[in-house]
Amino acid sequence: MIVIACALLGAIIGSMTAKRRKGNRADMWQYGTVYAIAFALGGLILTIAIEKLVF
Repeated sequence: MIVIACALLGAIIGSMTAKRRKGNRADMWQYGTVYAIAFALGGLILTIAIEKLVF
C-alpha cells in the first residue's frame, strides 16, 4: 500500500515539476514516470524497514 501511494505521489510531483519547467506533454509523462519509479523504490525500502522493525 505504501509503495502504490508513493508511486502515485511521485507521478504527481514529477508531472508538476515538468509543467513548472515549461515542458510539453511528453516531458510531463517522462518526469512522472521517473519520479514514480524513484518514489516507489523509496516506498519499497520504507515498507521493508517497517516490516523488519515491527516483526
